[in-house]
Amino acid sequence: MIYPLPAVLVTCGGTPEEYNVLTVAWTGTVCSNPPMCYVSVRPERYSHDIILRNMEFVINLTTTGMARATDWCGVRSGRDYNKFKEMGLTPGKCTVVSAPLIEESPLCIECRVKEVLSLGSHDMFIADVVNVRAEMGRLNRQTGKLELAQSDPLVYVHGNYYGLGQKIGKFGWSVEKKPRV
Repeated sequence: MIYPLPAVLVTCGGTPEEYNVLTVAWTGTVCSNPPMCYVSVRPERYSHDIILRNMEFVINLTTTGMARATDWCGVRSGRDYNKFKEMGLTPGKCTVVSAPLIEESPLCIECRVKEVLSLGSHDMFIADVVNVRAEMGRLNRQTGKLELAQSDPLVYVHGNYYGLGQKIGKFGWSVEKKPRV
């Protein structure tokens, strides 16, 4: 079992009447050039047919402050509830896709489905990333890098939600040459 995973809110729907929010932990990057990602959704989930019909969705990263909404949207069905309204989430307009983004999310990834793989319990929606919206306050002014860890992201570990712990290193730090004095 490969954990932790980001606990994300996936939004879908082509019109405000159809908008829905789904909690997903089976998500990730599948390619960097071209940028592609995926979400895996059970076919019986309400959002599954909405994504299949519209062939687009938005991955909205969550924070520990969004933990209750993330959990609630995962255990309630959009057939019975307007999840945006119930959780006080704000649907925002995307740049490229018709699906809404969540204004409270620090990072929203607009996706257009390229392929659907039926894998068993879940269908994997493999998608091209067509736009990314990030909170400008999370951009490091010196490096231009998105400092997402400062957003206090929410992660999922075998049925439980956690925040991230303390940074212990960066990619490549174990082999970096020490500066000569």
